Amino acid sequence: MAFALAACAGAVANTPKDEKGSGSADNFAGRVTTDAEKSKEEISKMKMKVQIGDAVFVATLEDNAAVSELVQMMKKSPVTINMSDYSGFEKVGSLGQNLTASDTKVTTIPGDIVLYNGNNIVMFYGSNSWSYTKIGHIDDLTGWEDALGDGSVTAVFTLAE
Repeated sequence: MAFALAACAGAVANTPKDEKGSGSADNFAGRVTTDAEKSKEEISKMKMKVQIGDAVFVATLEDNAAVSELVQMMKKSPVTINMSDYSGFEKVGSLGQNLTASDTKVTTIPGDIVLYNGNNIVMFYGSNSWSYTKIGHIDDLTGWEDALGDGSVTAVFTLAE
């Protein structure tokens, strides 16, 4: 047992540094978390509020160029989109400008928020398979379908604190 602990301690003590010399061990296997990984982890935990009427939902954002551009828009002011129902499983509305798309074939689930055709935001309360750029996903779907309701809605997107 003393040998196993000594081996683990040696792995942590001999943790290599990244090119900037800022490595840090985050487990006994001696794995190093680089600054780039920490930054990516922070981005992947970024949250956005989606307000529909009086209901407010929180979404975890993806890490891609479209999301970075949307975040810059939200930093300037809330992004308001008038959305209409499409085929009984999604709400779709024009963003008013193009974002950098990185479309891949996906099957959406309720709560997914995606970019379609470079300039449309789509929020799902059902499912669909198509090529989209993922924007994020609603963390808690309680009341989601009721908030989206029938017909058109106005969604306001802001950065969560």
